[in-house]
Amino acid sequence: MSWSSYGSFLVFALVLILIPGPDFAVVTRNTLASGRRRGAWSAAGVTASNAVQGIAAAAGLGALVVRSQPLFEAIRWAGVAYLAYLGVQAWRSAWVGRYAPLDGGAASPGQALTGFRQGFLSNVTNPKVLAFYLAVLPQFVGRSAPLAVLVAFALSHAVLSLVYLLVLVGALHRARALLSRRRVRRWLDGLTGVALLGFGVRLATERA
Repeated sequence: MSWSSYGSFLVFALVLILIPGPDFAVVTRNTLASGRRRGAWSAAGVTASNAVQGIAAAAGLGALVVRSQPLFEAIRWAGVAYLAYLGVQAWRSAWVGRYAPLDGGAASPGQALTGFRQGFLSNVTNPKVLAFYLAVLPQFVGRSAPLAVLVAFALSHAVLSLVYLLVLVGALHRARALLSRRRVRRWLDGLTGVALLGFGVRLATERA
């Protein structure tokens, strides 16, 4: 391993992070629904899942999951079901169109936990995240790299993801007064629902 390969990995990981996916949609919806704190907890949930999957891949456990077709498929379909559930929830919110007034970004402990859970589950039930670690890490560190190096690379990706999502949360929170207008919010919930269901369909139709 060299600093050059580490820098190349960070650039590659950042490009992938910037591509909107289920994590982006979940963090966006939670921020608009309940403000900065719930959005930040959603980002923390995504990061925790990234760390868990990255460490699992580095330790060799991820390869066992991918090679076990029934387990891999179970995770994939759990992800499909969860994305569909979140998408329907967003559509239901858009249909009803009832939104609480802005609360200045505060969130109860229950809301924070909900945000964390949604972020964690949207990421951990996406087997492509685990496949990313298994396929990409060896390209930058080699297949004989020490466990500590693999973990360092994996956690660097998780930290980059957290920084990006927190920047997203901050930007959405500043624009929340505009984005939380009832008509705008209904459109955003509808589009978020379409995106989440679309990610679910893509995950369901992709071949392992």
